[in-house]
Parts: sequence; structure tokens; C-alpha cells
Amino acid sequence: MSTFILNIETATTNCSVSIAKDGETIVLKEDNDKSYSHAERLHVYIDAALKEVGITGADLSAIAISKGPGSYTGLRIGVSTAKGLCFALDKPLIAVPTLEALANQAPVNHGVVVAMLDARRMEVYSAIYDSNYNEIRATEAQILDENAFAENLQNGKVYFIGNGVEKTKTLITNPNAIFIEDKLPSANEMSALAYKKYQNNNFEDVAYFEPYYLKDFVALKPKAKT
Repeated sequence: MSTFILNIETATTNCSVSIAKDGETIVLKEDNDKSYSHAERLHVYIDAALKEVGITGADLSAIAISKGPGSYTGLRIGVSTAKGLCFALDKPLIAVPTLEALANQAPVNHGVVVAMLDARRMEVYSAIYDSNYNEIRATEAQILDENAFAENLQNGKVYFIGNGVEKTKTLITNPNAIFIEDKLPSANEMSALAYKKYQNNNFEDVAYFEPYYLKDFVALKPKAKT
């Protein structure tokens, strides 16, 4: 019996929905119009994806959500939608780390991948993965400077991916830095990750699940002039 999973990604401006069959994406609906129109488009994309596959919500095995970090509003819309569907359809909820799915877009067979999302000013949310996309440094909120990721860059190629790349490439000039531009998290890469969790019965508590919000950056108080 086939396993159908609905994947929802709303952590950034990209409103993205996919349906996967046994871990393979069979339909993808997404649009990055940079206006955070998730509230208007998400249910439309979900309905269209189900119709294109020829199934109903009842035929789904699970629903997967990109859990963050990312846009507060985007994550809330995505998680609320996923939880509502899980309750209505009595389906399990799967949470996929946003940066892990993003890292899986990087075509790398050596070195490491730094998946990064723009936060504000010179700040990003980032995590580091090896060439097999295994996490080697957990998600952090960090302030970028010219010494960011220096140790990784000293050891070999570093592939930077995500909408945090634009500000990063203005600071890092190391020849080992490879910048993959114009990439945002997508429900497409969630398919295999969600299926693996499904096979391991790695589900969330629908009632209590919350998106992964990183704490706000703490602004340092200016030193008193002497």
C-alpha cells in the first residue's frame, strides 16, 4: 500500500506544498512572490495538489510541516494549517527542520553545507551539515562578520545556501566559499525527510506542537561614554 504524505513549507516567502508517494515528490505547487501571501494561497495549493494526484485528504498517511526557523507569521500559518488537517483527518503530524530540507538542495559530494536564512541586519539563522546532509552543528542565531565559519573554510569547501547568502558573500572572500544563490526552503526536499520519519514512527503531538522559533537577538547596551 502506497504512503502519501502532504508536505507544507511556509517558513519564508516561498509558499510551497508537495505530495509525496513513498518518499518521492509526485506533485509540487509553490510560488515565491515575496509578499507572504500564504494565508491566501496555502489551501488553494493543497486542494490543487490533491486533485492533481487524484486522492483526497483521507488517503493521506501523514502531514508534514516545515518546523522552522523562519518567518514568525509564515510558520504560524503553516503549522496552524497542518495541525487543523491532522485533527480533521485524524492523521499523524511530522515536523521537518527547515534548514535540513534547505541543505538538501545543495549539490555537494565533499565539504560541508551551511544552510542559512536571513534574520535582520547582519544576522542569520544557520546550521551546518556534512556532505551526506547529516547535521554537524545545530541551528543557531548568529551575527555575521568576516571571520564567520573560518574553521570550516580552513578545512575545505563550504557551500552556503539560502536567502542569507546575499549578505554573507559581502563578508566572506575565502576561495573555499561557494555561494548557491536564489534558493529558499521548498516542500520538494521535505518528501524524503518526512518519509524517513514516517517509517520510524517519528511523529509530533498534534495538540502541543509549536514551530521552532529561535530567541530574539539580544541587543547590547551601548557603553557609557567616559
